[in-house]
Amino acid sequence: MNIAKLMKQAQQMQAGLAAKQEELSARTVEASVGGGKVNVTATCAGDVLSIKIDPSVVDASDVEFLEDLVLKGVQEAITKGKDTAAAEMKKLTGGMGLPGM
Repeated sequence: MNIAKLMKQAQQMQAGLAAKQEELSARTVEASVGGGKVNVTATCAGDVLSIKIDPSVVDASDVEFLEDLVLKGVQEAITKGKDTAAAEMKKLTGGMGLPGM
């Protein structure tokens, strides 16, 4: 076993992982709930970038419905982002299950 070669491979993998994490922090996913009435855009890092609400679901007498739609949309967008990030990292690590990935 060549330790120098193994260390070089580990450094290359680490650089690849860092580059992929940076790419994923800029990559966006979208979630649509309520039949397309609420749309949420988020990064794969979990940052919510925008929320679009169709005016037809804005009802002053039923704010709770809108709150539920927004919450569901945000949760779905973050889940999609995390799933996308996990799948991309798994490709790089070969499913090794590295900590924090």
